[in-house]
Amino acid sequence: MATLERIHLTIIQEVDRHGSLTAAAKRLNLTQSALSHTVRKLEDQLGVAIWRREGRNLHPTQAGEWLLAVANRLLPQLDHAEERLRQFAQGERGKLRIGMECHPCYQWLMKIVAPYLDSWPKVEVDVRQKFQFGGLGALFGYEIDMLVTPDPLYRNGLCFEPVFDYEQVLVVGPGHRLRDAEFVEPEQIAEETLITYPVEIDRLDIYTQFLMPAGIHPKNHKPIETTDIMLLMVAHGRGVAALPRWMVEEYGPKFGLSPVRLGRHGVAKQIFLGFRNADTDLDYLRAFIDLARAHRDTRPGPA
Repeated sequence: MATLERIHLTIIQEVDRHGSLTAAAKRLNLTQSALSHTVRKLEDQLGVAIWRREGRNLHPTQAGEWLLAVANRLLPQLDHAEERLRQFAQGERGKLRIGMECHPCYQWLMKIVAPYLDSWPKVEVDVRQKFQFGGLGALFGYEIDMLVTPDPLYRNGLCFEPVFDYEQVLVVGPGHRLRDAEFVEPEQIAEETLITYPVEIDRLDIYTQFLMPAGIHPKNHKPIETTDIMLLMVAHGRGVAALPRWMVEEYGPKFGLSPVRLGRHGVAKQIFLGFRNADTDLDYLRAFIDLARAHRDTRPGPA
């Protein structure tokens, strides 16, 4: 039986990313013949094909798909372990990789990162938005070390701490019929075009906490990734949006927008920082959380 080595997992991952042995070999600084020999030898020892060829492209077999999943799960952890050991060897404190599941929180995050970099000069900071397995999987898979999210999913091995509170509101344009309303009921959005960030409906608060409990869906749903474009669309009467009140109060006057409470009692939310339990005692991670709490009254702004 073959012994799986890290190079095998790396090859499988690179072939999947680039679609051919030639491209993978170039990426790994190997000759194509050397890479092909390694692959054939592994398949012979395993007694099972890892890829099937379709024209010039390679596609994983069922066994290959399983090995690819193993590679995607294990390689980030090995990279993380090697990086941490390198930091220890060179006297560095570490690297804080922050994942974002909160689209409108970038400006708030920058207000935290700036003083943090001054206080922790030996800690690198990286901010990421897209993850291979989603935010939760990114924490478990060591793609990131901290997750900024309004919707924590509690799992064994993870910890989430709230850092600031906010209210989710409906955002309407200058001439909208609901502009002067004290609050809005779900039925009043049934004929609207609802503009949101490109997030699954079951993770959008205006759906889960406001519309769906009332059995209401908007006439149209338009996902937009950029906050400024979203605000412009609402300002020009192309729809309504659901955003944090602090954002509308800070940036609404520029676009002539108004916040309207969602329901008589509103929709209250919090932003959480999630991290692995094993990292709880990392001083530079704890310092970031403490700094975020100290800025809890600082209004974030759109990215």
